[in-house]
Amino acid sequence: METRSVAVVLAALSLAAALTACSPTAPESSPTGGSATSGSTSGSSTPTPQKTSPSPSPSATSAALPADCKALLSADVLSQLGDTPLNSPVFGPSGVQSDGSLICIWADPKADTTSITTTISRKYRGEALDMLNGLVKTEGFSCYTPSQGTRCEKEWADPTYPVTDGRTLFWRDDVLIDTRYSNLAPAGYTSSIVASIFGS
Repeated sequence: METRSVAVVLAALSLAAALTACSPTAPESSPTGGSATSGSTSGSSTPTPQKTSPSPSPSATSAALPADCKALLSADVLSQLGDTPLNSPVFGPSGVQSDGSLICIWADPKADTTSITTTISRKYRGEALDMLNGLVKTEGFSCYTPSQGTRCEKEWADPTYPVTDGRTLFWRDDVLIDTRYSNLAPAGYTSSIVASIFGS
């Protein structure tokens, strides 16, 4: 996967905002969730992220935040998760939070590392730009623009266990889907959530 520069991410977010403000277009296809390819960027050739103040309230195109972790996933993704417990209290806060965000933790308390945690929250454009630009510039994330949004991702070797860890973020219409995983990356996970929230 080709690593995109911060300028491309800025342009992609602007394009996504313009597309959602106009008539709907056909959705773009995206790779399966949890199958990111690590990328790197050069600090010397990357422009300084543009500073933009986040909107104080939802815009006309803001999508609603979901309230059900299982309902977000397709039958195929749920079958890949199998009997992995959802939202065990052992792992801390989960489910719908006081600010309306949703935390979904798929993990077995008896396992040392196997887990996938997704937080879906309100994130306005300026704040999203700063966050995604920071990940590209300082942590080597790769970003592209599927499904009228912006997706950034990276994988790495777990420092303790011989497994793969990773993080995938998807932003569109003032909603951020932020998933961190270790040794558990169902095919189509992020795409299923995107389709559930945005309908494409």
